[in-house]
Amino acid sequence: MRVLVTGGAGFIGSQIVRALSAHGHEPVVYDVLADPASDVRDPDAVRRALTGVDAVCHQAAMVGLGVGFSDAAEYVSRNDLGTAVLLTGMADAGVRRLVLAGSMVVYGEGRYVCERHGVVRPGPRAVADLDAGRFEPPCPVCGADLSPGLVAEDAPVDPRNVYATTKLAQEHLAAAWARATGGSAVSLRYHNVYGPGMPRDTPYAGVASFFRSALARGEAPRVFEDGRQRRDFVHVRDVAAANVAALEASSAEGALVAYNTGSGDPHTVGEMARALAAAYGGPEPVVTGEYRLGDVRHITADSARLRGELGWKAEVGFEEGMTEFAGAGLRGE
Repeated sequence: MRVLVTGGAGFIGSQIVRALSAHGHEPVVYDVLADPASDVRDPDAVRRALTGVDAVCHQAAMVGLGVGFSDAAEYVSRNDLGTAVLLTGMADAGVRRLVLAGSMVVYGEGRYVCERHGVVRPGPRAVADLDAGRFEPPCPVCGADLSPGLVAEDAPVDPRNVYATTKLAQEHLAAAWARATGGSAVSLRYHNVYGPGMPRDTPYAGVASFFRSALARGEAPRVFEDGRQRRDFVHVRDVAAANVAALEASSAEGALVAYNTGSGDPHTVGEMARALAAAYGGPEPVVTGEYRLGDVRHITADSARLRGELGWKAEVGFEEGMTEFAGAGLRGE
C-alpha cells in the first residue's frame, strides 16, 4: 500500500514510517516538521498529498495536557479542524482506509470498583482534596476507597481536559466519515508512549520525556502527587507495529473501531521514574506532592481486543524499554 503518514516526521510517526517500509509498504511523509507547507488544515496541500494514496495513517496532532485553557483554540484547530480537512480530502479522493492516532485520555479516569457498589465512575477530583494530598478518587456513592482496574473500549468516555476533548472529537469525525463514505476507520487509543526520539523540554511531551530531560540536565525527576498513579507505558516500536497491523487488517466498512493500545503491564509513575533514573545512573526521583488539575489518577486499559482481533502484542518489556530509553537521545538534544 501507498500510505500517507501525517505527522510522519514526529516521534511516533517516524517509527510508523520505518515499520511500514519494513513491511513492504510505501510510506509518504506529510509533516510540517519536514515541510512547513504540509499542514493538515490546508485543503489544497492535503488534496495534492492524497494523490495515488491507498490509506492514511493520521498521527499529526498537538499533544499533551498543555499549559492551560489559553491554548484551547490551537488544540481544536490543529486536531479537529485538521482532521476534518483531511477526511474531506480523503472523501473526495476516494481513499477509504484510515488509522487514527487515538488516545486513552478519552476515558478520563479508568475503571474503579467499590466493595459495596461495584463498578463506579468517580467524577473529577476536588481541588481541596488534591491540596490536602488526597489523590485517590473516592466512591461517588459512599465515599469509600476504590480499587483501580483495566478499562475496556466499551467504557463510557469522559474527557477531562482540552486535549482529551479534541481526541474524542477526532474519533467522532472519523466515524462520521466512515458512515458517509463506506470507509474503514480504526482508532488506536495509545497509552503512555515512550522511547527513542521523544521531544525534550516541552510542556506538551509525555511524563517519560520530562523525567529523561531532567536526568540529562543532571537533575532528579520530579514526580507529581505521591507517585502511585498507575499508567501503561508502551514502547513506540510496539505502537508502530500496531499501526501496521491495523492498516493491513480487514476492518469493518462504514464504521470506526477503537482499540486500546497498551503494553498490558501497568506501572506507577514513581516506578517508571525510579527505573529510568537507575538505568540512566542519575539522581533518585523526588516525589513533590504537586499536581496538575487536568490529570487523572489511574488509567490502564485492557488491550485484549487488539491482541485478539489484529494479532498484535507488545514485544518490548518495561525494564528493557526503560534501559534503552535511558541511553537513547531525545529529539532536540
